[in-house]
Amino acid sequence: MKALFVAAGALVAGIGIGALESHGIHAQANRPVFMIEDNTVKNPEGFANEFAPLARDSVKAYGGRYLAGGSGVSIDGEPPKGRVVLIEWDSMEQLMKWRQSPEYTQARAVGEKYGSFRIIAVEGAAK
Repeated sequence: MKALFVAAGALVAGIGIGALESHGIHAQANRPVFMIEDNTVKNPEGFANEFAPLARDSVKAYGGRYLAGGSGVSIDGEPPKGRVVLIEWDSMEQLMKWRQSPEYTQARAVGEKYGSFRIIAVEGAAK
C-alpha cells in the first residue's frame, strides 16, 4: 500500500513538473524580438523615396512595429555605418515570415540600389 502512495505521489509530482515546464516553454514563445538595422545609404533621395515606403508597408503588413530610427551613437566599439532602425516583432517566427515575404523581397531589391544592410535580431525578455 505504501508503494502505491509513493507511486501516486511521484505521478502527481511528475504531472505538476510537466505542467510548469510547458508553461515555461509557452512563456519563451511570447518573447518579443528586436531587429536592429545598420543601413549604409549611398543615395539618400532614392532610399527615402523608393525603398523606405516599400519597407515600411511590408513591416506593417507583417506586424512589425518601428520603435526608433536615425543616426546611432557608438557607446563602445565601432560606430554604426549609417542609419540605424529598431523594429519590434512578436516572435522570431513573425520576423522570418516577413523577411521571406514577397513584399520584403521586392523592397530589398529596390533598397540594394541605394544602400547596403546589416541586420541583427535579438530576443527580448519574456513578457
